[in-house]
Amino acid sequence: MQSHTKQTAPTVSLLPAGSLARHLVVRLLPPIMLLAVLDLVATWIITHKIEMSDWQLEDIFWIMLAGQFVLIILFAWVVVQGVRSGMRAVNQLSEEIAMRSGDDLAPVAVDYLPRELDLLVRHTNDLLARMNETFAAQRRFVGHAAHQLRTPLAGLKLESELMLAKELPPDIHARAQRIKNVTDRMIRVGQQLLLLARVDPEARPQDNFVRIDLCEWVRTSGAEWLARARAVNVDLQLDAPEDAVWIEGDPVLLDELLGNLIDNALRYAEHATQIRLQVTSTPPTLAVEDNGCGILPEEQGKVFEAFYRSAQAIEGGSGLGLAIVREIARAHGAWWNLLSRPSFDGARMTVVFPGPRKGAQLTRLDRFTQLR
Repeated sequence: MQSHTKQTAPTVSLLPAGSLARHLVVRLLPPIMLLAVLDLVATWIITHKIEMSDWQLEDIFWIMLAGQFVLIILFAWVVVQGVRSGMRAVNQLSEEIAMRSGDDLAPVAVDYLPRELDLLVRHTNDLLARMNETFAAQRRFVGHAAHQLRTPLAGLKLESELMLAKELPPDIHARAQRIKNVTDRMIRVGQQLLLLARVDPEARPQDNFVRIDLCEWVRTSGAEWLARARAVNVDLQLDAPEDAVWIEGDPVLLDELLGNLIDNALRYAEHATQIRLQVTSTPPTLAVEDNGCGILPEEQGKVFEAFYRSAQAIEGGSGLGLAIVREIARAHGAWWNLLSRPSFDGARMTVVFPGPRKGAQLTRLDRFTQLR
């Protein structure tokens, strides 16, 4: 004996709860019904309460036409208002996406979305989560690889230095010197890759922020580059106010930011005789400018890309300097701008910091201790 199980097909609701269609029907149906009732009432009054003998057919026609015209205008206004209210969530979603930076892969959060958009946002958030995991894995791999290479590269550098300290034939001495130069460059690249991993948003560099006097910090950090600037006949100048200009940041990362800007100017600003460090207070701003050859207009947007090097660059480098500047500025919530040819002779890099917030001088551990 066979038993047959009756399977009921899932019911598909035309107007599911929380859907945009249901919202529009709920908003539009009552005013449309009200307009229809008003139209019927006006028609009944004209046909039953007005003495038709006093009216001509042409008069009745124009009255009915004017009434229908007013009805159409009211109906259009009701539809527009209903659609606007229904699309409010779409506008909020577009504003949420428009305000994001290119590196922000956090889930999109918009409250009270219609069901049609809620499904789209959920799938979009799943895609963002997968992309974030992929990028995070790549950054971790780069950081781990750079860390693992430090020890063998340091050993190779030491061996090459020991070789150069001895009396060697000229050809072997030249090869050992090339090995040392390449090793130094690889060590520098590894340090820069580790620094990029440190300013990654997942590493939360903001937890190490302290209150910093921008003027005093630039004086101290910039002074370390005086000897190298003088060695290549470049005058390193500082223009800063006497009063303190407070920001919040990580001193180590800011040292790298300023160092990369000065190093970039010393390496690539051909015929430069001056590098000027300028600090202003409203808003807190650091500018590094030189009077060298400048940057071609078509390359000004590319120099911030990792590993990009201009075909006209005569100095060796990894192409990570300005990419690190960009990431450190982002980690500090700062805005940056590059100005060069044809509007400016030379190159000027400006970093605008947000002002310090209350409690900025406290580290994460200090804040946790105070809360306890």
